[in-house]
Amino acid sequence: MLSRILNAFSTPTPEPLPEPDQKLALGALMVRVAKSDDHYQFEEISRIDRLLTRLFGLNPVEAAKTRAICEKLEREAPETEHFAHVIRSSTTFQARVEALEAMWEVLLADGEHHEAEETVIEATRIALGLSDSDSATARATAEGL
Repeated sequence: MLSRILNAFSTPTPEPLPEPDQKLALGALMVRVAKSDDHYQFEEISRIDRLLTRLFGLNPVEAAKTRAICEKLEREAPETEHFAHVIRSSTTFQARVEALEAMWEVLLADGEHHEAEETVIEATRIALGLSDSDSATARATAEGL
């Protein structure tokens, strides 16, 4: 009886987070860019959801659930380079450029530009094995959307 009462007040053990795949790794990196300026704004959140929908064919509810997992992964996260390695090892060159483009879209979503956001993108660019030129192209594409 006493153990049932104590169990009722104990904190449930949270489910372990999934190992990041390409989708979760990119989502976590987009969340990291958005949070890097200490202002995780609605515009950034909705942009991440739209990007998850567009890039991975998710419906809006699936995209929001995926983003929620990505937020937890980012919070408990390994280094940026780990997420980038997951993407680099499982995708084509073009998909890596598109991942960087998505990150630029998140940076631009709130209309503000912070050095901390660009630092995350730069670390990701290097880990993805992309050049400065690739990043410039990805940014120009994101700016044109």
